Amino acid sequence: MKGMELAKGYYETYGRPMIHEKFPGFEQRIAVGLVGEGSECFGYDDEYSKDHDFGPAFCMWLPAEVMEQIGERLQEEYSRLPLWYGGLKARRDNRIGGHRTGVWEIWDFYRHFLMIHGVPKTMMEWMRLPESYLAVAVNGEVFRDDEGRFSEIRQYLLNGYPEDVRIKKMVARAAVMSQSGQYNYPRCRKRGEPVAAELALAEFIKSGISMIYLLNRRYAPFYKWMHRGLRELDLLEDTWNLFQDLTDPMVTEKEKQETVELICEKIVKELKKQHLVETEEPFLQSHLDTMMQKIEDPQIRKLHWLQG
Repeated sequence: MKGMELAKGYYETYGRPMIHEKFPGFEQRIAVGLVGEGSECFGYDDEYSKDHDFGPAFCMWLPAEVMEQIGERLQEEYSRLPLWYGGLKARRDNRIGGHRTGVWEIWDFYRHFLMIHGVPKTMMEWMRLPESYLAVAVNGEVFRDDEGRFSEIRQYLLNGYPEDVRIKKMVARAAVMSQSGQYNYPRCRKRGEPVAAELALAEFIKSGISMIYLLNRRYAPFYKWMHRGLRELDLLEDTWNLFQDLTDPMVTEKEKQETVELICEKIVKELKKQHLVETEEPFLQSHLDTMMQKIEDPQIRKLHWLQG
């Protein structure tokens, strides 16, 4: 079974009865699910994931006042749940993996990933939050949340970046893509500098994939899952194959340069559909001023192109 299926089954078989029997007065105040760090929270776990931090486990999120009353006892009861389920040993927190499952106070859980008190409210707070941190804070699945307090915060974050922040981040991605992929990559190849060329191509790939998540109003996950997640997006999911071609040793350099331009063309067309650029000129650098003019917040507008 996949990690999420294991987590849900483990909760339904052992966790739900434990909460019902041991904490009947708090049952409706305990949100349960599996969200956070780990490939299983994204649904990306496979046979290789089982070598560390893998096994049936789930999270319980409590309001602060409930945490004070039952937090320690609930964690103790959770630790006493059976160690085996579905033929796999239950996961328990360890020194390396850190606190990933078990009992959390709701705001402590979000603060662990967002590194701020509460949710981001100002434009600059949103600007400072890395996409991968936000992706981890809203992945996974909530199995139960009767009060809805955990899910309310989750939905606020799932709504995505404020539009000015999203545009500014796309400006930064477009600047890097243009500089690294459309300009420096072919020049490094012509100069016989293969290492510099590969570094430029890597910058292009990372910024390009991030751009596509932003166009979809989604948060890009940690780099090792960015490419895989493209197939789950609604817009430009066909670029999954194009980015893969850029790393294929059997694809010629000429073909890779053509692929870079094709990716940029697709992105510009989508930017135009979203009324963020006015022409379909494929050179991304030429659109930066126009995109910056779409930003209304003066504090965001004054940031340098590459900031974000």
